[in-house]
Amino acid sequence: MTNEEVIEILRRIADMLEIKGEDRYRVMAYRRAADNIAHLGRDLSDLWQEGRLREVPGIGEALEKKLDELFRTGRLGYYEDLQEEVPVGVASLMAIPEVGPRTAKLLWERLGLMSVAEVEKAAREGKLRELPGLGARSEQRILEGIEALYRRSTRIPLYVAWPIAQDLVAQLRALPVVEQADAAGSLRRMKETVGDIDLLASSVEPAAVTDAFVKFRRVKEIAAQGPAKATVRLDNGLQVDLMVLEPARFGSLLQHFTGSKAHNIALRERAIKQGLSLSEHGFKRQDGSEILCRSEEEVYQALGLQWIPPELREDRGEIEMAAAGRLPKLVELGDIRGDLHVHTRWSDGAATIEEVANKAQALGYEYLVISDHTKGLGVANGLDEARLREQRREIDRLNDTFDNFRLLQGAEVEIRGDGSLDFPDEVLAELDVVVASIHSGLRQDRETITARMIKAMRNPHVDIIGHPSGRILGQREASLVDLDDVLIEAQKTGTILEIDGIPDRLDLDDVHVRRAVEMGVRLSIDSDAHSLDGLEAMYYGVMTARRGWAEKKHIVNTLPLVELLASLKRP
Repeated sequence: MTNEEVIEILRRIADMLEIKGEDRYRVMAYRRAADNIAHLGRDLSDLWQEGRLREVPGIGEALEKKLDELFRTGRLGYYEDLQEEVPVGVASLMAIPEVGPRTAKLLWERLGLMSVAEVEKAAREGKLRELPGLGARSEQRILEGIEALYRRSTRIPLYVAWPIAQDLVAQLRALPVVEQADAAGSLRRMKETVGDIDLLASSVEPAAVTDAFVKFRRVKEIAAQGPAKATVRLDNGLQVDLMVLEPARFGSLLQHFTGSKAHNIALRERAIKQGLSLSEHGFKRQDGSEILCRSEEEVYQALGLQWIPPELREDRGEIEMAAAGRLPKLVELGDIRGDLHVHTRWSDGAATIEEVANKAQALGYEYLVISDHTKGLGVANGLDEARLREQRREIDRLNDTFDNFRLLQGAEVEIRGDGSLDFPDEVLAELDVVVASIHSGLRQDRETITARMIKAMRNPHVDIIGHPSGRILGQREASLVDLDDVLIEAQKTGTILEIDGIPDRLDLDDVHVRRAVEMGVRLSIDSDAHSLDGLEAMYYGVMTARRGWAEKKHIVNTLPLVELLASLKRP
């Protein structure tokens, strides 16, 4: 039983409970557990065998028993009983971005629809608009949601592929016959989703490498194997391709298979102008002699270029900048001094303030902003004014115990439907940092939702706009908010825009990060953590910032605490 299989079952249970109209906290418990397992970075089955399931945030006694049954028997009676009330096909309808639990139930009970294909057919026949509460506009949005679902169905989220690839690379590097090994493709460029996993290795005995590779843990099926190449499928269905070349050619191999296609075409054209041809095997001169490159740096050097970080290789001007020696010095994880957006048990987080503070110190941070949800997001147990002030007392008490570390009190304040905020200005003024976010009404039209966000940005107490587009990769499309207008307003008001590191958000995306950098709009990189392990999502946020050409100077939480506080909006 793989992590992915467990996650799917837990999310299906949550969907079924939601369709049944069960208590929202029960629904959230299953979703939170699934999310924490998704970001675990190791096999849940190992923790089960070691009797340590309860160490995963969100897994309590009741869920531990269910998971124990699942791992022991491969079945879960509770899940099977739920299917008698809500068929799995009905729950699967909630994968459509525009279909929530009420709509899924309506489609099932009124039209007997139990698959995405059936919903698509009914929508194209104009049957959905006749249902109560829908109409022609909702029908069109459901069709658009289905099209979006189809587009992303073949892509793998970065946070799923990355830890698996790192494990496989570690196994390759542990082989005595392997000199170098790395992941390649869009995964190495840290794109938010990838097609499959490409691995590369160098060795003087390539056949020995492929022989060992096909026997790695998690390999379920060998699709192809040769002396220098192999393709396997893992136990979760992912395809992994391995290619092995001699060490002297590893640099050109790694550069070629990292891509992107457009970047590589531009490099080959540059090589041709210099009388060279470039492939994964190296350079070839017109007389047939070769230039071999053991490292990527040698490939770029041969073309008269600075080495270009993988995250920039999208043919967006990086080659011209490398030729001029003017590539940006991209922000690094070690530049981050603190996290400005973290949740605790005071709202919908899994850890106490003290536990989160200890984790932050272990990560080397100098400061941490506790930014729990506010009362407008009742589903997340948001804080009212009284609880906010009670939380401040706990933060003050903990700060008295720390050396060279500081907790700040913030809040993720809900932006209401009209752009007003959950708390009045006098309460916002008590906070050290204010993150304002939209969680509801994300399907408003472009003009309405943009005006709503801009109104919040004009509040002198709002420091940061959290996850500006509202997207959740693989689950929810971005809202229609006009991010160009938001960037212009951020430039005017000095509002910071967040790069949310939660791996299924990565919001802002790299394209808008680049635009923000060009406009001089300030950015923060935050984990938006809801568990202790969640703080490590900062890594994915930093990678997204790098893809957007962000340097240390563009990110406010690379500043020392005194400078950070001085840089915030204050009325």
